[in-house]
Amino acid sequence: QKKVLLARFADLGKGLDCVPSKVIAATAATAEPFEEKRIVAHSVWAEQNSRQGDLRLSELTEWLEWVLSHSVLRIAESNTPGLDSFWLKLGIGILLSLVKSMQEDVQERAATALATFVVVDDENATVDPARAEAVMNGGGIGSLLDLARSCWEGVQSEAAKAIANLSVNAEVAKAVAMEGGISVLATLARSQNRWVAEEAAGGLWNLSVGEEHKGAIAEAGGIKALVDLIFKWSAGGEGVLERAAGALANLAADDKCSLEVAMAGGVHALVTLARFCKHEGVQEQAARALANLAAHGDSNGNNAAVGQEAGSLEALVRLTCSPHEGVRQESAGALWNLSFDDRNREAIAAAGGVEALVALARNCRTGSQGLQERAAGALWGLSVSEANSIAIGREGGVAPLITLACSEAEDVHETAAGALWNLAFNPGNAWRIVEEGGVPALVNLCSSSGSKMARFMGALALAYMFDGRMDEYAMGTTFCESVTKCGGLEGARRLATQHIEAFVQAFSDQHALAVAAVSWAPAALMIVADSARIQEAG
Repeated sequence: QKKVLLARFADLGKGLDCVPSKVIAATAATAEPFEEKRIVAHSVWAEQNSRQGDLRLSELTEWLEWVLSHSVLRIAESNTPGLDSFWLKLGIGILLSLVKSMQEDVQERAATALATFVVVDDENATVDPARAEAVMNGGGIGSLLDLARSCWEGVQSEAAKAIANLSVNAEVAKAVAMEGGISVLATLARSQNRWVAEEAAGGLWNLSVGEEHKGAIAEAGGIKALVDLIFKWSAGGEGVLERAAGALANLAADDKCSLEVAMAGGVHALVTLARFCKHEGVQEQAARALANLAAHGDSNGNNAAVGQEAGSLEALVRLTCSPHEGVRQESAGALWNLSFDDRNREAIAAAGGVEALVALARNCRTGSQGLQERAAGALWGLSVSEANSIAIGREGGVAPLITLACSEAEDVHETAAGALWNLAFNPGNAWRIVEEGGVPALVNLCSSSGSKMARFMGALALAYMFDGRMDEYAMGTTFCESVTKCGGLEGARRLATQHIEAFVQAFSDQHALAVAAVSWAPAALMIVADSARIQEAG
C-alpha cells in the first residue's frame, strides 16, 4: 500500500502502542484549536476509531494489522525451531490482539496462525503444551469462540480449526467446554459450508477424547450433527468424513453415547463408509467406530445391529486385507468384538473371515502390537465355534498363533494363548499344535508370562491337548523334528504335565490350605480363594 514504517524500538508490542500517540501528536501540532479537541487516542489493538477520530490513525492501524497478520502467519507456517521465546513473550500477544481486529481478513489470518503455531509436529498432530496453555491463559479461547460465531465463513472455519488444534491439550479442552465451545462447534458442524463443518467436526473429535466431554457433546446435538455430516458429504469430502467418523468412534466407546449413535443412524452411516469409501483415513476411523459400537456386550444391542447391517461383515473382512496397517488393525478389532455374538461369529466365517484373519495373523509378525493382538483376538473369538476352530486349523492358523504366543507383549501372547486354548479342544488341532512346536511355547507361557490369564490359558491348552483324545492322531505317524526334540509324544506329555502341576502349585499356599482344611473358617477359605483368583478373568 506504498507505506513504510521506520521504528527505533526493540519491543514490538510496546513500540506499536506508542505509534498512535505519536501520530496524534503530529496531527495536533498542525491542527486548529477546535480540531485538537476532536483528536481522541485509541489503542491500535483494542478499540475501533470513533467516527470523529483521525483518519490517518485509522489507516495506519489497518495497515499495521494487515502487515503483522501476514508476517506472523508466515512465521507460524515456517515452523522454524527455536522460536519458543518469541511466541511466548511476544507472538501470542500479537495474535490475540489481531483476532480482535475489525478487519475480517486480519481475524482470519490471526486464527490461522493460532491454529498453526501450536502444532509442532504435523505428522503426529503434536501440540506444544506451553504454547496452547499460553493462548488459553491470555484469554484466547473466548476470543476464538467469538470469531467462530462470526457471520463470515472463512473466519468461522479458521477459528474452529484453531479451537480444534488447541483442544488436543486436555487443559485447553476443559476451558473450551467451560466457555460453551462444545455448543458452538456442534452448531458449526451443521454448516452448509464443507470447510466450516470439517473443522468443527475436528474440534468435536479432539474434545471427545475426554470422557468428561462426551455427554456434553451428545446433549448439544453433536452426535446427530456428526452422523448427518456423513450422509451430507458422502462423496468427495474425505476430510470431513474422517473427522466425523473419528469423533463418532470416540463417542461410541461410551455406553450411553453408543446408543445415541445407533439411534441417530450411525450404524448405517459408518457401514456405508466401510463399504464404499476408498480413503484409508476414513476406513480406519469407520472401522474403529464400528469396533467401539460392538464392544458393549450385553449392555446394549449394538453388536447384533452392526452385524445385521447389510454388507457390514463383508466390508470389515475385506478391510483386513488393506495395505494400510491402521485399517487392518481396526477392522480386525471390529471383527473380534463382533465375534462375541453367536450369529455374527458364523456370518464372519461365511464371509471369508477365517481365511482373511489367518492370513493377517501370518503376515503381521513385524506389525504393531495392536495389530498382532487384534488379529489373534479375532481368531480367538471365531474359534469359540467348533466348526470355525477346525477351519482355522485346516487353513494353517496354528503356526502363526504359536508365533504370536511367543511375543514378549502380554496383550499379544494372552490373546494368542486364548485362541490356542480354544483350538486345543479339537484333537486334530491339538496334534497340529504339537507338530508346529507349540508345546514349548505353551510351557513357556504357563511358567513365565507376567499375565496370570495367559498362564492359565496356556495350562488349559496343554491339559486339553494331552487328555488322551489326541493319541489316535499320533498312531503310526512319523514325528517331526519339534516332537522328537521333546522326546516324542510321551516326552511332550511329561513336559506339559510337569508345568501344569507347577502352575497349579503356584496358586496354592500350602500353609493356607492346611489351615483352611482344618478350620473351614470363612476367613481362611477366603485367603485360599484370593490366592487362586485371576483378576483378568473377572
